[in-house]
Amino acid sequence: MEWLQKMMDAVGYMEDHMEEPVEMAKIAQTACSSPFHFQRMFHMLTGSTVMEYIRKRRLTLAAQELAVQKVKVIDVALKYGYETPESFAKAFKQLHGISPTAARLPGQELKAFPRISFQISLKGDQKMDYRIVEKETFFVVGKAYEVSTKNGENLKKIPGFWTDCNQDGTCEKLGKDFKAREIFGICMDMEQEKERFTYMIGVEGGADYEGKEYCVRQIPALTWAVFTSTGSMPDAIQKVEERIFQEWFPSTGYEHADGPELEVYPPGDMNAEDYRCEVWIPILKK
Repeated sequence: MEWLQKMMDAVGYMEDHMEEPVEMAKIAQTACSSPFHFQRMFHMLTGSTVMEYIRKRRLTLAAQELAVQKVKVIDVALKYGYETPESFAKAFKQLHGISPTAARLPGQELKAFPRISFQISLKGDQKMDYRIVEKETFFVVGKAYEVSTKNGENLKKIPGFWTDCNQDGTCEKLGKDFKAREIFGICMDMEQEKERFTYMIGVEGGADYEGKEYCVRQIPALTWAVFTSTGSMPDAIQKVEERIFQEWFPSTGYEHADGPELEVYPPGDMNAEDYRCEVWIPILKK
């Protein structure tokens, strides 16, 4: 498939430029994609951000050089983009569990993160129903939480954020104060290269809200692909989001429009196996 080869070409470009500053625009261009869409696809396909992948590959190559070559730690650090030996030593120890100097000693165990590869997985056993929706600009009001995507931290922190907002009455109060039936989970302000984004739990409305309890954000006019998720949260919706990026995007002529992603939750028992909600992904035609 063409998209598969494009992803492989991008990985090849990254591997050929491990000793150079990261230029996300050029990496994405190799995949014939926008920087945002490429990074979002890469993250959903591999479970790792582009920056995390490059960081681990650089530290893998650095460890190999220290183990078999007579090189200075400072030279290896600078070669792989670290400005000081201290910052290199800290990152090296986090990954390998030992210092760069110790990596030179015979018999030391080092971690190796190999070059990533993509393979076609022919599924098609489950259909993906979706609809295309044009929606004008609207406002949302609620509580926001900045979360990191490093090592899948967002998959752990966001469910905890929901638990807190349910237990402290935030979700119920938002519905009553703004007369909303549906509550949103919104991924916004995605800073892919900094490996973080803002997650907001809120409802539609609040354009004139002036209080300090909540924040108000404007969602721009966009074209959305809307998918239905059935099952208990958060597992069901996470599986749908994975299928959107692993199956739907590669098989269509659409690309992520670099906007917020919405989870739309109607009233009901989110732990029930028949609970239904929606995932809204902003799209554009390539």
